[in-house]
Amino acid sequence: MKNIYKYILMLGLVFNAISCDEDPDNAIYTVLDYEKGAALRTIEVINASLNSSDPSSTFAVTVEEQDAQDGGLMESVDIYVALRDLSPDNGTTDPNRSLVKTIAASEFSEGPVGLPRATLTVTFGEAVAAMGISDSDYTAGDVFIVDLVLNLTDGRSLGPESSSGVLTGVFFKAPFQYNALLTCSPEPGDYTVRMFDSYGDGWQTDCGNGGSGITIVLDNSTLEVGLCSPYSGCDGAFLNNSTGGCTPNDGSSGVATVTIPEGTLSAEWNFPGDNYGEIRFEVYAPNGDLVYDSGDFGEQASGLLPITVCAQ
Repeated sequence: MKNIYKYILMLGLVFNAISCDEDPDNAIYTVLDYEKGAALRTIEVINASLNSSDPSSTFAVTVEEQDAQDGGLMESVDIYVALRDLSPDNGTTDPNRSLVKTIAASEFSEGPVGLPRATLTVTFGEAVAAMGISDSDYTAGDVFIVDLVLNLTDGRSLGPESSSGVLTGVFFKAPFQYNALLTCSPEPGDYTVRMFDSYGDGWQTDCGNGGSGITIVLDNSTLEVGLCSPYSGCDGAFLNNSTGGCTPNDGSSGVATVTIPEGTLSAEWNFPGDNYGEIRFEVYAPNGDLVYDSGDFGEQASGLLPITVCAQ
């Protein structure tokens, strides 16, 4: 299997030989452009948040290096970090892209398809030290941008600016860049989640007949909330009435409570998606303040939610 990508390239060459299409923007020409003939393919983003209350909190991603020599061209990978300031209330900090560390090719090991694979990490403490910033420059809700630069033995270096649509797409998944949400240890107490559905049949999230709820990942446990769906086509899904735990409702709205215990170090909120574009919700802190509004029905994308209420 380790030569699967070579076979794809060979098929592309055959296609090129019988085609008169020489459009340089054509995807096949992009893949065959050997000046960009290497990639760091994302295998898994293990953790995409950094806790500003914990210097050892770690962003981690597993990547696989691919080049024309099955990894033989890789020399090293540089890890850079920059701050994207999304909290102007405490002033605006300019991005300061800084080198955190360099990972030698020897620190990669052979993966299941014969290509070099490694888990790359950056701690919150390492990122702050590299950028030379203090706690007055950032706050929970900001984003640390993690850039990877692949250095090759022939002198080339490839990074986010080298990524085309082909490399960042579903097959290669090689963006060379990741966002790490800055969080903090959460304020303990009861959070109120007000949930709405415009069609009036409960929530259908990552499944057309129900699906998963909003998950809140705490230190060693996961909570889940969502409007029960009247349908039963998603066996075992949280939003099925028969499963239990979801919020009973009149089809259009419901309220759930999320209790975060005292001493919790991290709380990561995730939204599974909106199958039909009918969902919206609001999250209120223990003191009653609105801390997150998903916007109009259907506007909330799946993924990590920037919900941060720091412990006092």
